[in-house]
Amino acid sequence: MAQHRWTGSRRRFLAFLRTQRDAFWKTSDAAPNEPDGRAAPATRNRSLKVLYRELYGLLKGHKQALGAALLGLSIGTLLKLIPPAATKAAIDYVMLAQPIPDAVVRWSPVAIPESPRQRLLILVGATMIVTLLGTIVGLWSRWLATRATKRVQIGVRRKVYEHAMRLPLHRVYQLKSGGASSLLREDAGGVGELVFSMIYNPWRAVVQFLGGLVVLAWVDWRLLAGAVCLLPVLYFSDLIWNRRIRPIFREVRKRRQQIDSETTEVFGGMRVVRAFGRQKSESVRFMGENHLMIRLELFVWWLSRSIELIWELLLPLASVVLLYYGGLQVLDGKISLGDLTMFLVYLAMLLEPMAVLATSVTQFQNNLSGFDRVLDLLAEPREMADRVGAHRIQKENVDGRLSLEGVGFAYPGTNRMVLRDIDLEVEAGETIALVGRSGSGKTTLCNLIARFYDPTQGVVRLDGAPLPEIDVESYRRILGIVEQDVFLFDGTIAENISYGDRTASLERIIQAAETANAAEFIDRLPDGYDTFIGERGVRLSGGQRQRLAIARAILADPRIFILDEATSNLDSESERLIQQSLATLLQGRTSFVIAHRLSTIRHADRILVLDDGAIVEIGAHEELMASDGPYRDMVELQRLGSDDGL
Repeated sequence: MAQHRWTGSRRRFLAFLRTQRDAFWKTSDAAPNEPDGRAAPATRNRSLKVLYRELYGLLKGHKQALGAALLGLSIGTLLKLIPPAATKAAIDYVMLAQPIPDAVVRWSPVAIPESPRQRLLILVGATMIVTLLGTIVGLWSRWLATRATKRVQIGVRRKVYEHAMRLPLHRVYQLKSGGASSLLREDAGGVGELVFSMIYNPWRAVVQFLGGLVVLAWVDWRLLAGAVCLLPVLYFSDLIWNRRIRPIFREVRKRRQQIDSETTEVFGGMRVVRAFGRQKSESVRFMGENHLMIRLELFVWWLSRSIELIWELLLPLASVVLLYYGGLQVLDGKISLGDLTMFLVYLAMLLEPMAVLATSVTQFQNNLSGFDRVLDLLAEPREMADRVGAHRIQKENVDGRLSLEGVGFAYPGTNRMVLRDIDLEVEAGETIALVGRSGSGKTTLCNLIARFYDPTQGVVRLDGAPLPEIDVESYRRILGIVEQDVFLFDGTIAENISYGDRTASLERIIQAAETANAAEFIDRLPDGYDTFIGERGVRLSGGQRQRLAIARAILADPRIFILDEATSNLDSESERLIQQSLATLLQGRTSFVIAHRLSTIRHADRILVLDDGAIVEIGAHEELMASDGPYRDMVELQRLGSDDGL
């Protein structure tokens, strides 16, 4: 089995490498295929110019702090270029006791003594002062950059989080909870580090490089020319290898996100996994994905090490060649020993930032790949972008009259219409019950009313205004929704009930719980309303979770209620008590109720019978029972097994 997993990951790894073959020599905005051969989502491998422009846009509000950091970095770097000049002075004017040039004597701020010991003392003191000053300025600069980086990181995470929260529902479901966490933690978190790798460190390298060039040109322009010959090597190594490395890092991050999302999903459904004895198969799938990711990580490791190896060999070789040439210049008397020593020190300072940038290409490209993925997500259209001039609504100004005119709907990515030609006028405060076989479109119709989706055809209106002309978030604040699949958060009972209104007092929370018939079990808990219920409310029974969800909707005091099998997990006694409360609660509120029990819907103002996405009957309970249509057939069929259900 292990050998099979390893072979499968190897096959997918080789398939991925084949998709990268053409991308090695050309830049493409198209994403490579998945390792298993499937087409990847539309992504882009953006150029450095585009990435710099996007990063600059994310620095809004932090540019002044970053500018101060770069100014301090420039001063600190230039100050650190001064101490190496002390090597020439120490060798030529102290150890060899050569005469000091007149220009140096003329411009010196202090009188230069004749004694070599005194010269050495002044030289050491000045070097220490300059070094200390440069260190302090550099530390201050790095602190400013680090603080700006953390603020940028938080800002990007917030921006990505808020954007992801507003993606269309089908896209959110594709991300999954674990995948979204990976995207926010690693990809968005790594963007802050780009402030250093794309701005701060390159700026230091440029300042140090230009300062070193000036000094080397002053010593011997021929030595400078030899050092500059190394620049094309840096350029071509970046040009060639970056094209190769970043797409692989993108793939590694995507694999890690997929592993995180699948792991979260498996542990969230552990009861199902164990019930079907799928622990071994889930472990096999987990290891197979990890084997593939490891292969990709090892491959990109070798590519990165090859760059480092080139520079580790090139720099010592270049230094040896320049040392030989400079030594000949000293022997011929063209330059002094101090000049050669100073040149070699500045040469090291000149090449050091270049080498650091080259050898840090691994982390740099890793962060760039994460930045690419963040930009891909931010480029995705938000859920139901409001029209220009869309207005916000207030709960107290809403009557709750809803109109559906020629509504049809097909889920994104499909052509099958699950709703067709729905025409419905719902008066304010009216209760509409939805019945029909599974798959007839009841929940989908409620999803359109809640504006989780927009109709493919037709329009939904609230008090005469089309929903797209209303700010979607203000519209949802007038809704109260209780679904069959209840979702509760890991927190206290009070926090879950007050989720729709964080300012609610404990008295209102208790009142909502009593209305939902939840207070009787809450009062029996050791910590009452401060009881922690665990992730998704795992410490509660299904009926208890459903009653908390009803209490949560009650506390929100909505103008429009949607109850989707809201009492399906309750025993008969609890359901009877809740129905009494809901009968009072639904008065004056426009309500849509999906249920399969007669006791839930028989008192609705109208009952809507759906079949295959179309309305086949509509009317009050007594009217539909008298019409001898599909509704009556459904009632009679269920009465064979129950005296009170539909």
